[in-house]
Amino acid sequence: MDNILLTIDVEDWFQVENFKQWISFSSWPTRELRVEKNTHRLLDLLDSQQSAISGQRSVSSNSTSPDNVSDSFRQRRIALSQFHQETEKKEKSIKSRKSCLRKSSPKATFFVLGWIAERLPNLVREIQNRGHEVASHGYYHNLCNQQSVEDFKKDLIDSKKLLEDITGVPVYGYRAPSFAINNEVLKIIEDCGYLYDSSYNSFALHGRYGQVDFSQNDRKGIAIQISKTDHATSTKSSIFFELPISNLRFSPHEIQNSKFKIQNLILPWGGGGYFRLIPLFIFKMGIKAILKKENDYLFYMHPWEVDPEQPRVDEASFFYKFRHYVNLDKTAYKLTRMIKTFPDCRYLTCAEYLNTITEG
Repeated sequence: MDNILLTIDVEDWFQVENFKQWISFSSWPTRELRVEKNTHRLLDLLDSQQSAISGQRSVSSNSTSPDNVSDSFRQRRIALSQFHQETEKKEKSIKSRKSCLRKSSPKATFFVLGWIAERLPNLVREIQNRGHEVASHGYYHNLCNQQSVEDFKKDLIDSKKLLEDITGVPVYGYRAPSFAINNEVLKIIEDCGYLYDSSYNSFALHGRYGQVDFSQNDRKGIAIQISKTDHATSTKSSIFFELPISNLRFSPHEIQNSKFKIQNLILPWGGGGYFRLIPLFIFKMGIKAILKKENDYLFYMHPWEVDPEQPRVDEASFFYKFRHYVNLDKTAYKLTRMIKTFPDCRYLTCAEYLNTITEG
């Protein structure tokens, strides 16, 4: 069975890298927080998909009405008690159905920014309560390769501890802001207690994306084994993996003519602005091609991408504004249609996926 890994980078509209030169960090506390509402919209969207696919129906609302209670005090008390019991039964039934729905609806991994989690701990708990995985997106959305080793370690440890204190369960995964990683960054992430990273984007034409050579690393599914631990001789208890963003790769085919030759062509197909910009029917064709080759597809997006009403950063350059605001009003619909196109795939969290490929 093919697997789709939906991942959400939980940050707000004023924290994106493209707007940093116009929005100072010191101004963050004064900005309008919209991430809670937008994340809830995504959570509800994911919950709704199972009912849309399986055709489940809502619970009937027929209930005993207080207007039917007898006029006598004794009969009224008995009827009122029966009414409360019936209401309680129906509420439990609704909660049970909602619980079953959430267990079978698509699951995602939410990489939560520590700055957001500190201010909205209930949002982090809600993500967990809906059956999704909570992972770290760092604390302040600083680029890993622009921090000192000490500052980066503190960022990793503090964000992990905060999320674990909120949820009460271990945090296994990390995603670097702007996918800015390298070999040294990956080693530090592993040393800080994470079991996987999901920051590698093979699209080389983006200036901030880190480039790492994984050609010599073992793979299990789409997961790349970073550490090579011999459990018979080492005290390490687990292997560290990279879960890369999925892109459309034309390899080993060559496109050649008299003027130039293109080899190993890679197109960005993992989500984000590319998902919003590329027509949906073409994007779905690309996902099908990736699944046919890899059997797995890893998608990413942000809560602000379903928020066309967010404040505008008018002073930003045209290029950055286009990249940020293009088709925000279509993202939720496109995500819904994308999920419905692949109803037979398993929608796993990153930790669940790693568990399936390493079990046994």
